[in-house]
Amino acid sequence: MTTTIDIMLPYYGDVALMQTAVRSVLAQSDPDWRLTVVDDGQEPGVPEWFAALADPRVRYQRNERNLGVTGNFNKCLDLVEADYMVMMGTDDVMLPNYVAEIRRIAAEHPGVGIIQPGVQVIDGAGQVVNTIADQAKARIYLPRFSGTVLMGGEELAASLLRGCWFYFPSLCWRSAAIKKAAFRPDLDIIQDLAIVIDLIEAGETMALSGELAFHYRRHEASVSSVEAMAGKRFAEARRYFVGAAAQMDALGWPKAAKAARRYTASRLHAVTLFPSALKARSVPGMKNLARHAFLPAPRAGRAGRTPSESKR
Repeated sequence: MTTTIDIMLPYYGDVALMQTAVRSVLAQSDPDWRLTVVDDGQEPGVPEWFAALADPRVRYQRNERNLGVTGNFNKCLDLVEADYMVMMGTDDVMLPNYVAEIRRIAAEHPGVGIIQPGVQVIDGAGQVVNTIADQAKARIYLPRFSGTVLMGGEELAASLLRGCWFYFPSLCWRSAAIKKAAFRPDLDIIQDLAIVIDLIEAGETMALSGELAFHYRRHEASVSSVEAMAGKRFAEARRYFVGAAAQMDALGWPKAAKAARRYTASRLHAVTLFPSALKARSVPGMKNLARHAFLPAPRAGRAGRTPSESKR
């Protein structure tokens, strides 16, 4: 691999949180990285802040027009030059050992497609938290291992379709692999799982490390975001999972197909949001959550697109 890891930051939103994310990259113990920030917004003062950094490893550009989440992600992919890259969240935090840990794993497992280091979850104020969703990830769905382990094939696909336990902004990718797969334009919310499953189908492996190296920020859901999640997130999730089941069937992976048809963790997630929807007195939200949690999945083809469910 080349000495440099490309850290891509598709930016839109809170300026202070973005600056915290950038500072965490600047604080890396291993200096062999390059940060590229692609600004999809119009917040004042941001270009000037980056110019003042005066660090040749930091590149900044602002889009002439808003590209949206998927469009900006794919633009970031187009700008990647190194063998390995990270698509960092604009409000997440790399711990100082992140780049060093990624480079260690990549050296131990040459050609690995995806690397998942150890992750802690923080809240909006930067305090470590342990939500119900994250407890389920760690205790129920995350495979048991020590040190560093390599996974792939049906075992990995079935594990992730049962419960998506990775943290997307913390992942490091083999650039050639993720560029070939790209992000699906028909998905907005669940595209992280979709691209990982597509890469597993293509024969890529994932290395898991227990070494803590990243803070993933999880914000408390507002009433409006709960309603949006109830309607949009789970409609997209249903559409994806039934398509993924067909995808796994075509590969001859029955365990993975079964996990996709059940989408157990996604159903349980909907159940955990019931109190918020009830508190908000959102009848549409409760109906959408109940539909996702308890009704059978619709039928669909491989791509996960059903006639009755439009994209987000």
